[in-house]
Amino acid sequence: MTVFTAAVVQMRSGTDPARNIAALGELVAKAASRGATYVQSPEMTGMVQRDREGLFAALRKPEADPVAQAASELARRHGVHLHVGSTAVRLPDGRAANRAFLFRPDGSRAATYDKIHMFDVDLDNGESWRESRTYKPGEQAVVADLDFADGSARLGFAVCYDMRFPQLFRAEALAGAEVLTAPAAFTRQTGEAHWHVLLRARAIENGAFVVAAAQGGVHEDGRETYGHSIVVDPWGRVLAEVDGAEPGIAVARIDTAEVAAARAKLPNLKNAREFTLAANGRDVAEAAE
Repeated sequence: MTVFTAAVVQMRSGTDPARNIAALGELVAKAASRGATYVQSPEMTGMVQRDREGLFAALRKPEADPVAQAASELARRHGVHLHVGSTAVRLPDGRAANRAFLFRPDGSRAATYDKIHMFDVDLDNGESWRESRTYKPGEQAVVADLDFADGSARLGFAVCYDMRFPQLFRAEALAGAEVLTAPAAFTRQTGEAHWHVLLRARAIENGAFVVAAAQGGVHEDGRETYGHSIVVDPWGRVLAEVDGAEPGIAVARIDTAEVAAARAKLPNLKNAREFTLAANGRDVAEAAE
């Protein structure tokens, strides 16, 4: 089993990627000074910009993205696994990808993940979002191994709205993920209602750690995000949290033996069974004929 220190980095990214990169560098250095060897930043680390024209004016192709380039160097400089929760990158089809990056301690790229589920919602008080107008949804779940001196831990990827789709986390847990992730830019009103309960549920039902770095506060583009970056253990207990919406970090000890222990006590991953669905006493496939 593997033991390591994880850090969540809470940011308030604005519309200037250079300023956001500088803020990321300061927070990663702080996390490394606290002993973290896995550091996660929030969704949209590089830029929070709701104006589509302004967003695309600053976007670069993945191979030239300044956030990814800076993160690679930060990972190497501090000797950490650095997980950029996501940043927007330009795609050839004219859209963007909401893409996560994982860099190894030597600065090499270990994995990428594109957010699968688009936040197309109409909330109270006129708050409305249509991510699918700008972003191309990802199509592939991703797991990757974090390698440490005393062993490894398997990481499963998700971004923000993905956390409302438990089948994604279950697939990653079944593929061996011991640490599930959900970096986010959660809105304040949905965060107040659902942030903690969703993340604790994903941890409990999969017997896994959940690590979720978040954006927090009122941003330059006018949106307000919830903050409360968090680490949850496989029993659903909150191990560490950035209290409130201000930028900062929180660190927690991750011991993958706790994953094995939780899954041994409640082996629901093994006990799951296939089933059919009946409507009014008839098989749904039969009723559709």
